[in-house]
Amino acid sequence: MFTKNEVKLGIAPIAWTNDDVPHLLGGSTSFEQCVSEMALAGFAGCEVGSKYPRDTRVLKAALDLRGLQICNAWFSSFLATRPYAEVEAEFIKQVDFLAAMGATRVGISEQSHSIQGQMNTAIFDNKPIFSDEEWTKLCDGLNRLADVAAQRGITVTFHHHMGTGVQTAAEVDRLMTNTDQEKVFLLFDTGHFYFSGENPTEVLKKHIKRVKHVHLKDIRADVLAKVKTEKMSFLQGVIAGVFTVPGDGCVDFPAVFGVLSANNYGGWMLVEAEQDPVKANPLEYAIKARKYIHAETGL
Repeated sequence: MFTKNEVKLGIAPIAWTNDDVPHLLGGSTSFEQCVSEMALAGFAGCEVGSKYPRDTRVLKAALDLRGLQICNAWFSSFLATRPYAEVEAEFIKQVDFLAAMGATRVGISEQSHSIQGQMNTAIFDNKPIFSDEEWTKLCDGLNRLADVAAQRGITVTFHHHMGTGVQTAAEVDRLMTNTDQEKVFLLFDTGHFYFSGENPTEVLKKHIKRVKHVHLKDIRADVLAKVKTEKMSFLQGVIAGVFTVPGDGCVDFPAVFGVLSANNYGGWMLVEAEQDPVKANPLEYAIKARKYIHAETGL
């Protein structure tokens, strides 16, 4: 069983405001409403959204008021296609910010050739494939970024993602094999593995020793089928509601929780389910997720 001392529960602000398409999904929602409802739903922490103040004193005061803490933040890397020094300079800004906020994780997603933000590009027909040279640059660069992060007390976790060069189980295998197992870890995302056609539980079993952050995201099977048959883009799928909170879709979360618990996972488990907030009220779905996780895990 999980223990509250070892595992903390958080939620991502993307359910309130989607940073990729704020004009379509939640752009009018304020930072204050977002973090207040996170706390009201019973979560202990959150990741970072575009509406969060970048002044760490202001942000910390707002989160302390609500009993929340920052657990992780996204970082878009371009290690496969841009000079390493350029990527590192931007990375340092992000990990310095996280360190100042008391966070211990950063989630890197390689965005070279990514189509995840392209509204009209079919997600399953146009997936980027890295060359051997790009793989080498990516893996070597991640090892170097991990050293930079470690100097600030931050652990690098890699976020596999739909529409990127590291999406499938085989690609995650390659990345894990070719990065330093003592430096680079995995941000395990149930929804992105299922979306990609993988069995999340089996991938988790294989890489459990490298998992240092978990995203709990469910999938609506009927919408996923529509994404495939209608050749929709990633963003079109999100808008249509392909993602939802744990317990509201088809991902086998009891199996996922079982693997994590059996291997004494310690760290954050974070609900991340970007949806249209008009159709899926963020507070309502946050409470639904929190109740489901409690029922399944006791947390």
